[in-house]
Amino acid sequence: MTYIAILIKLRKYCTLSVLCAGLLCSCNNRGQHRPSIIFGSELEQPDTVDVYDLPQIQSAGTLIGVTMSGPDTYYEYRGQGLGLQFQMAEEFASMIGVSLQMEIASDSASMIKRLESGEVDFICMEIEKDKPWPTRSNTPLLTESIKKWWNPKRARELAAQARKPHTVKRRSRPAMQDRQHGVISPYDDLFIRHSATAGWDWRLLAAQCYQESGFDPKAVSWAGAQGLMQLMPATAAHLGVSASQVFDPESNIAGAARYINQLNATFRDITDPQERIAFVLAAYNGGAHHVRDAMTLTRKNGGDDKVWSQVSPYILHLAEPRYYRDPDVKYGYMRGSETEGYVRLILQRWADYRGSARAATGGSKPSPARRSVKDGTFQSQVRGPEEF
Repeated sequence: MTYIAILIKLRKYCTLSVLCAGLLCSCNNRGQHRPSIIFGSELEQPDTVDVYDLPQIQSAGTLIGVTMSGPDTYYEYRGQGLGLQFQMAEEFASMIGVSLQMEIASDSASMIKRLESGEVDFICMEIEKDKPWPTRSNTPLLTESIKKWWNPKRARELAAQARKPHTVKRRSRPAMQDRQHGVISPYDDLFIRHSATAGWDWRLLAAQCYQESGFDPKAVSWAGAQGLMQLMPATAAHLGVSASQVFDPESNIAGAARYINQLNATFRDITDPQERIAFVLAAYNGGAHHVRDAMTLTRKNGGDDKVWSQVSPYILHLAEPRYYRDPDVKYGYMRGSETEGYVRLILQRWADYRGSARAATGGSKPSPARRSVKDGTFQSQVRGPEEF
């Protein structure tokens, strides 16, 4: 596809004047040496690499794409990249034996500039329906490889999956095991034991755990989060919780407490400890970077970015293009309704637990995890916060 064709197809994303300026800039650079993709230096020395096509990408081990943030292109959820175009790009990268690196641009002119300059290998956006991603004219092997691999049917399959409700597979236990005696769950002793690490009331940990897993230690989410506190595999590894430990109740809760402690430090600029709880919960669910973006938007629009009630509307707004493509937003689209609901429901349940379970009380001893059916699969699908 020619650059003129790309520009025409992308005209709905930016003004004609900006696009023309980007095209003029790229035309003026034709035939000039570009900074090396592999060996760039602060001195911007001339590029000595004449060709950077599929063999060079495979040798380097990384395919670099650029896109604009959005639910159908690319976004981050609990530290994991998601989005239809991103998922397809990951499958292509795997097919050619490399890892994928995705860059985010604020507009189409920036995407084209990065592609033309050699900063990225392709534009990860479907410019024409059922047509492959745009590449540079001097990467014919990559272009042909994408063309042969491109599968519109697979794109439709992934789109259908994305439209399905995002659920957690779990056997939900009662939200309060024994209200008369103040027992919340079989894991109360563990919440009490590890609440000091988190710096939280143990009943708040319990409320979060119920929202995450319904007190099912074998719960698994649609995104791959696991166990009582729904640790993502990469997060669990970072916290020292191995794959063999992630479904162990104490290991999972202890890991989550360490993560909460880290998030508390991340938001230490919020000096009110009660306010900070909401921000930490939001970061646990939706990612600290997205929460910071919402704080930036709050401040930009005259609000107090240290008060959750003023920031939470912008958490919701980060699902809207007007906001997640704001030039001051660094991390793009967010599943805002899920995160806002997550925080709201946990705080409501925490208030209920404080009225039912004493601050210094313990619960019964943890019960062993059990599967619910003969073949070892989970039976129940319980609604997550985004479905309330």
